[in-house]
Amino acid sequence: MTNSVDQYIAAQTNEAQALLERVRGLVKGLAADAEETISYGMPAFKLNGRILLYYAAHSRHIGLYPSGSGILRFSARFDALGLKWSKGAVQLPLERPIPEDLVSELILFRAEENRMKPTPGRKPRRTG
Repeated sequence: MTNSVDQYIAAQTNEAQALLERVRGLVKGLAADAEETISYGMPAFKLNGRILLYYAAHSRHIGLYPSGSGILRFSARFDALGLKWSKGAVQLPLERPIPEDLVSELILFRAEENRMKPTPGRKPRRTG
């Protein structure tokens, strides 16, 4: 099992590595306070205690998993670029450059969403 983002990326093809590193760099540059992690076997970033974005390599594309709200917000832009998407994911083909403006906007949107929500934690115990 992969236990670090570096190991995950190193295990991918050269094409996928380049795109994964670019997505990683965009998140680090735009949401510097986000923490890297591996969750569900995929690299991810957490912000304010919540997942900001999962991303993963597949045979012909990089998958971004920004939550349903991120997909819904940008679905028309995905369509305009001819990208495949579903209710929780968008596919970035390996043979095409990453649409950096769109991915950057998606990251900023998700970061703002996470910052607006309270940090998840335990509910206070009842006494008495």
